[in-house]
Amino acid sequence: MYDMKEKNKSRNSFRKAITWLHLWPGLISAIIVTFVCLTGTIVVYCDEIMELSAGKARFVEEVKPQRLPAEKLIEILKKELPGKRQPSYMVVYKDPKRSVRINMFSREDGLSMVYIDPYSGKILKEDRTIYFFYITAHLHNSLLLGKTGQWIVDIAVIIFLLELITGLILWWPRRWNKPTVQNSFKIKWKAPFKRLNYDLHKVLGFYALAIILVLSCTGLIIAFHPLADATIKAFGGKTGHGDEQNMPDFKENETSVSLNDAIHFAFEKYPDKKELQLATYKMETSGYYRMKVADRIGLKSAQNPEFMITDRYTGKEITLPEETIIHEKVENWLWSLHMGTWMGQLGKLITFLGGLIATSLPVTGFYIWWGKRRK
Repeated sequence: MYDMKEKNKSRNSFRKAITWLHLWPGLISAIIVTFVCLTGTIVVYCDEIMELSAGKARFVEEVKPQRLPAEKLIEILKKELPGKRQPSYMVVYKDPKRSVRINMFSREDGLSMVYIDPYSGKILKEDRTIYFFYITAHLHNSLLLGKTGQWIVDIAVIIFLLELITGLILWWPRRWNKPTVQNSFKIKWKAPFKRLNYDLHKVLGFYALAIILVLSCTGLIIAFHPLADATIKAFGGKTGHGDEQNMPDFKENETSVSLNDAIHFAFEKYPDKKELQLATYKMETSGYYRMKVADRIGLKSAQNPEFMITDRYTGKEITLPEETIIHEKVENWLWSLHMGTWMGQLGKLITFLGGLIATSLPVTGFYIWWGKRRK
């Protein structure tokens, strides 16, 4: 009898400690966590919203036998859009009906996506929707407060992880019988609001737990470089980008292989891929072309990507060390998991719903606390 009392006392003490850890750190970080989850949820469908915003500019007016050199397209953009920096990258599509999408930046207008006809060189549209997502992503990452903001967000996410773990412990039924199972897995939609709010917090939190954990952990790994490096090393990759030092140097007086030929070579090597991203930000100073070909290329990740580097002057592919390829793929996996692109539209939907539930948890949790406080 004495042992039972001691066990119950220990169990109650443990539950009180878990309840305290679940409540007070959560209340302190609630506003930040809600804001971070909301901004992250908004960014999930950034690629689809950008395509919708681009509209008809995604397609050319007429498919012609010959495309203009990609170098010429960059020259046209510099002439027609003065004040812009060197384009960061261009995305080329295997589909001949698609226009070329080029990422550009200026201090006055911020980021924009420029859609240009690769046959005529006509600028079809300059779309600034990307700048909205750029700002939203930085609000998500740092509240637009630089390093200080990053630390605030990261600490809030760490607290949120603690809330998820303690929440699972509190959710766990003491007895697995029919009433407790129903209370743990079902929402009573017709119940009074206070009970409905409790179910929305408890039940939805459980169902979304796995995806919220993935989003929180990948976010922290991306934010903390030592964690990212440790993850890359764990998979056998090489940290940093030191291989660029071994790449061919820029030679001002030597003729370059055309970008169109380099793009054609990449699509020939990977005939099943539909999109190609070519880095152009170092085009005036580098002796190589860096490309990524994939089924679909988004803002921060790509579906089933392959990475290629070719010599600018010979057109030959430069063999990358296995450790470098692993590095690129692990980084892409992290971003795919964090952005929801890991399973196409299904992955995005799961991530979006998980983000909405994560956004709601501090709100429903606060209302539960407020009701008990008044009582």
